[in-house]
Amino acid sequence: MTTFAIIVPLVWLAWLAVTEWVPMFPLNDLAPGNVGRRLAAAAINYPFPLLIAAGVALHQTWSLITASLLCCLVVGGHLWNWWVPYFRPASAAQRETYLRDYGRTLKILSTDGHDVVIDVQHMVVGALSLQMLATTLAATLTA
Repeated sequence: MTTFAIIVPLVWLAWLAVTEWVPMFPLNDLAPGNVGRRLAAAAINYPFPLLIAAGVALHQTWSLITASLLCCLVVGGHLWNWWVPYFRPASAAQRETYLRDYGRTLKILSTDGHDVVIDVQHMVVGALSLQMLATTLAATLTA
């Protein structure tokens, strides 16, 4: 389980890196004007899976607990940025960002009556985030 708990965050990171930098429209929409925002997002997001994988690899009680807490932050951030605005009215800033960066991306959920609709690219991020949390917690609880 520990090996899998180290691999999943690295897969999560690879998915983010590929979908944020390799044009694959309509899966993503890499407009030239959003490079700065993508760099900022990378600086915020990319350290998390590296720290989680390192925490699991160290296999110390404190590092496993820290990795688990970081996973909770990742899942919480995903829920806050995608699912909360889907089920509740989004702020003006969220609507603007969504329309500018994700308005043309591939979606499978209904867009009717929703300001922000999670796209397939970020649904995969969510699934990988949950898998990362599950494997990290399993590694922590079996330590």
